Amino acid sequence: MKKITLLLFLFFIIQKTNAQITNNKKARANFEKAQIQLNSNNYEQAVQLLQDAVKADPGFQFAFIQLGDINRKLKAYELARQNYTKAIVLGGNLEPRFYYGYAEAEIYTGDYTNALKNITHFINTYKGDDPDFINKAKKYLKDCEFAIEALKNPIKYELVNIGPQINSKYRDYFPSVTADGNQMIFTRKIDDNEDFFLSTRKENMWTTPIPLSEKINTSKYNEGAQSISPDGMYLFFTGCNRPDGFGRCDIYVSHKNGKNWGEPFNLGAPVNSSYWESQPAISPDGTTLYFVSNRPGGIGGYDIWKSKLNADGYWTVPENLGPDINTPYDEHTPFIHPDGKTLYFSSNGWPGMGDKDIFLSRINETGKWSKPENLGYPINTFNEETGLIVSPDGTYGLFSSILEHGYGDMDIYQFKMPESKKPLPITYVKGIVTDKETKAFLEARVQVVDLKTKQLVYNDYTSVTTGDFLAVMPINGNYAFNVSADGYLFYSENYQLDDAYINKPFIISVNLDKLVIGKTMVMRNIFFNTNEYNILPASLIELNTLVDLLKNNASIEIEIQGHTDNIGSDIQNEKLSLQRAKAVYDFLIENGIKSERLSFKGYGKTKPIVNNDTEAQRKQNRRTSFLITKN
Repeated sequence: MKKITLLLFLFFIIQKTNAQITNNKKARANFEKAQIQLNSNNYEQAVQLLQDAVKADPGFQFAFIQLGDINRKLKAYELARQNYTKAIVLGGNLEPRFYYGYAEAEIYTGDYTNALKNITHFINTYKGDDPDFINKAKKYLKDCEFAIEALKNPIKYELVNIGPQINSKYRDYFPSVTADGNQMIFTRKIDDNEDFFLSTRKENMWTTPIPLSEKINTSKYNEGAQSISPDGMYLFFTGCNRPDGFGRCDIYVSHKNGKNWGEPFNLGAPVNSSYWESQPAISPDGTTLYFVSNRPGGIGGYDIWKSKLNADGYWTVPENLGPDINTPYDEHTPFIHPDGKTLYFSSNGWPGMGDKDIFLSRINETGKWSKPENLGYPINTFNEETGLIVSPDGTYGLFSSILEHGYGDMDIYQFKMPESKKPLPITYVKGIVTDKETKAFLEARVQVVDLKTKQLVYNDYTSVTTGDFLAVMPINGNYAFNVSADGYLFYSENYQLDDAYINKPFIISVNLDKLVIGKTMVMRNIFFNTNEYNILPASLIELNTLVDLLKNNASIEIEIQGHTDNIGSDIQNEKLSLQRAKAVYDFLIENGIKSERLSFKGYGKTKPIVNNDTEAQRKQNRRTSFLITKN
């Protein structure tokens, strides 16, 4: 859409006006000099000359109107409002566009009641046919109506400076936090150079920040507007005016290998273009990148777009999030929460308090975004609010601002999230992968699959130098968890998460057994209905992992084992366990594994791994496993 320029409504370009003109020679001389400065875009000099003009003639209405217009262009809205007020006190039948400018100045200073009256007067009296102008006025009308109601219903809100451990005398802003809440990366600007700094939470306190990495931070270019993956292994950020750039600002990524960050690289086309790409936000599964761009094909000036990561490692052509999120105006600073469904962003297009407000929207199972919700007053005000992130547990929000009693320039603040604006609850599984015998760290593939949607929610490799991983899992899901490494039995676990697991992470150690005779592995994600032996569809993820293991290790032979709890007769349990083992055996043969490499046996209740005293224990004993019989 064509952008509305503020100069369009400045009265010094209007040939016809009913505003009062002065007969005072000194005032008129200063006014004419001001017009010369305006034609050269020397606004500060023009303001001074106009102030001299109204000083010489306090009844010079047209000069007051120009002072209001110029200050509005310079975003000095309080001065603009004051001058418009002086102009209207002088009376007369003013041109309708005056009331548009007056209302805009009142909106951006929080005087919504009077702004509503003035913008309504403009809409009712303006006879022009510029659709952009009229639509902007109607948007301001909605802003006023929303803000008046929001002021009547403020939410509980208390800002807390996160303290001198993070904030400094410099500009500290744009925080990002890992899913476990233990690492914060933020931007600090020193002598016009933006770099990333890292702080670690220890004993509930943030450590003194240190520069992130010499491979990422530079003295020549600015790095900022970053997004860290929930596991802390990938950093997406904005780099501007770099030699390998496609446009003024591009999106880059760096991967952490062990304790060190790798060289960042430009994501390239089609994510980056000759236009402006910035403010990346990576989804928790690492497959969707949200970002802001002014590229063609959008809805407004700056829109939120997304690109998907293909299996071949290339990003798809970016897709505009569409009118469910974007407006004919500007959207900025997207943040996708680790729940993978809640998007926070700033916008001056949806009804709000004036300038950019912070909104949230949730995506449903069909991929449709809900109507954006304004976070409300006083989180949002007539000032600009941008750059919000929400803690992994959803309890607090973090953003940056220049407020009284700060430690320097811009500081990072936090506040308690209103209950209705919280993201969906999550937990996570975190641990390290080692060789069971040597305790050496392993480079292993860690996968978490949502068994309902069959979608990978985590898929990455651990570092051979640290062996660690962290995978986010939204609550009220059923997840298959697998760890595999070349030459080792894979590790299997199942997580069925209800509200009892909110903010209760799983901290585990995965000790992988080498592929040697006699080793047994329990497969936690093989499912059957009660007293039945037909394999349920949710089992296919794990069964295919077993198929891959056998195909990649052709010398292995295994015995498939079925087990039950102690409920029911011995004969029934032995028969059911045998039938279930046979079902897995049949599946493997159907998927290309030779029968001579396989055997199966039902053990019934004879080999429990825990007592059968509780349902939770009996559930563990009802299992499918396999034993390596030859290698």
